[in-house]
Amino acid sequence: MRIAFYAPMKPPDHPTPSGDRQMGRLLIETLEAMGHTVELVSRLRTWQRELNPDRTAKLAAESAGEAEKIVATTQRPDLFVTYHVYHKAPDWIGPAVATALDIPYAIIEASHAEHRREGPWRSGLEASEAAIQAADAVVAMNARDRRGLTGIVAEHRLFDLKPFIDAAPFLSTVHRSADGPVRLLTVAMMRPGDKSVSYRTLADALARLSDLDWTLTIVGDGPARTDLAPLFPTDRTTLLGAVPADALPALYADADVFVWPGFKEAYGLVYLEAMASGLPVIGGRNGGVPDIVLDGKTGILAPPEDSAAQAAAIRQLIEDADLRRRMGPAARTHVAEHHDIKAAKTTLAAILSAASENATERRP
Repeated sequence: MRIAFYAPMKPPDHPTPSGDRQMGRLLIETLEAMGHTVELVSRLRTWQRELNPDRTAKLAAESAGEAEKIVATTQRPDLFVTYHVYHKAPDWIGPAVATALDIPYAIIEASHAEHRREGPWRSGLEASEAAIQAADAVVAMNARDRRGLTGIVAEHRLFDLKPFIDAAPFLSTVHRSADGPVRLLTVAMMRPGDKSVSYRTLADALARLSDLDWTLTIVGDGPARTDLAPLFPTDRTTLLGAVPADALPALYADADVFVWPGFKEAYGLVYLEAMASGLPVIGGRNGGVPDIVLDGKTGILAPPEDSAAQAAAIRQLIEDADLRRRMGPAARTHVAEHHDIKAAKTTLAAILSAASENATERRP
């Protein structure tokens, strides 16, 4: 099958790393591994951090131009797939191309927040809603998003796909135990906004644990590093900055606990990487994180902005080595069985088949 692929929030070849970029790349990799030909048909980014009506109108017009170009110049695809659509990143291209070429249209990772209808993001909500309602298959990647989509998407068009990673490099690691302080690890970009909130919560939480023996390794860099780095004690903290992706498995293997408050995480692929490496995790009880981290079994979840609660969770895992030894293998097994790329292939095959069938019914 020839698949046209588009990611309005962030194209998969964007230079700035993020979980969204990683998931987009994983989807393309998985679809190609399934035997499909995938073409990135547009790099137009419709995402806006803050609403700008003039910018929205310009993006809608640019999208129309992109759609016309795709229809005129691209070899006819069998399916149009858009990754990650919501009120800040609507898709005007996919529906237009699918209609013009009479092909199925699917959205993977869609969100619909009805409360945005009464605020400044109403136009973005309505644009994303139009795309979602036009899709032959709509995929939710966490329970919260599924709840939001249920009211506007018929059940036969609504599907679930568990967040996934290529777990093999992490599952093959051997945890390297060490005497001395408990080794905490964080992997996250240092940028303003939600990431900074999580870093500040983590710093405050660790300040409450000065009586315990621990070290922290931080993997990540970004424009907020100058503000965030001084929040952590220099005698306990190693700042590695950004590292190549193939260096991550070894870093996870050298840690004992993964810590990340995860404020407003959609789900958090780093949790999956850590768990696949056999690490118990401390995460935030919000967004889609509870869908992938089994609280009390593969890690401990606490409110992401509550530094006292985060500190209590970290304290529990630092002090209880037996709990760490139980949670680590359970975490690895959980990812291998439910969140590996192999499981995703089966689910995606069913979704693509349903999209084609639904398109036939909707547009006989």
